[in-house]
Amino acid sequence: MDGLTGSGKKSAKKNGTLADQVTQVLMREIRDNTFPVHSRLPSEIDMAQRFSVSRTVIREAISRLKSEGLVGSRQGSGTRVLEPNVARPFRLNIDLHDSLQAVLRVIELRRGIEGEMAALAAERCTDAQRARIRKAFNNIKKAERAGGDGVDEDVAFHTAISQASGNPLFTSLLSFLGQYVRSAIHVTRNNEARRDDFSLQVQAEHAAIMEAISKGDAEAARAAALNHVEHAAIRLQSADESFWTADVTRVARSLSMNHDERADQQ
Repeated sequence: MDGLTGSGKKSAKKNGTLADQVTQVLMREIRDNTFPVHSRLPSEIDMAQRFSVSRTVIREAISRLKSEGLVGSRQGSGTRVLEPNVARPFRLNIDLHDSLQAVLRVIELRRGIEGEMAALAAERCTDAQRARIRKAFNNIKKAERAGGDGVDEDVAFHTAISQASGNPLFTSLLSFLGQYVRSAIHVTRNNEARRDDFSLQVQAEHAAIMEAISKGDAEAARAAALNHVEHAAIRLQSADESFWTADVTRVARSLSMNHDERADQQ
């Protein structure tokens, strides 16, 4: 599949998403020892060039390999092939037959994570981590002003909070959930962008989380994070039927598929 272009892209839907196909190739190469245990995978840029896909597609494929327990990453050492693990990989069983319910289930899962993550961040974060959270918050606004959807920036904001929690398992869990959370955020932000009052609400909610963490107020941070996730669900439930058609339905019915990947298939 090296270089998925032309007719290959047209057949992508039949053979699975671009991330599906890249994942399958890399899995096969890990299992046939093209990439032996402890070896480092090529960089995102190199793999994106090899497969003729975006770096977002490569990140999605790597995320799936991590969820299968095949590879792991450490800062400064890249992504390496792990020794075989007899433990069964954790998977999410998401029913995609109902678009709204599929996304709401992901939001409910986030609710259980985001509150404690924000509370711990308020208790433990360093000045440098507070600065990273604030920068991520500002990047969302910059992306919106530039006409972007702000999905990557939104994910980065919550990732910065996970890192500030002092518990790397939160960051690992968010990374595992990335394929689902990213698509759910894409759907909710599409809905919120339709109304100025929704956009302002989201900004205010993010600001409340950030300020509570900055002040070291764990209870306020937990409450602000829970409020944000709960209101995301409320805003989504307020959408009329027309919202659940065309592109948005396609996103919700393909929670393992990211925005850049779909663009590559068109």
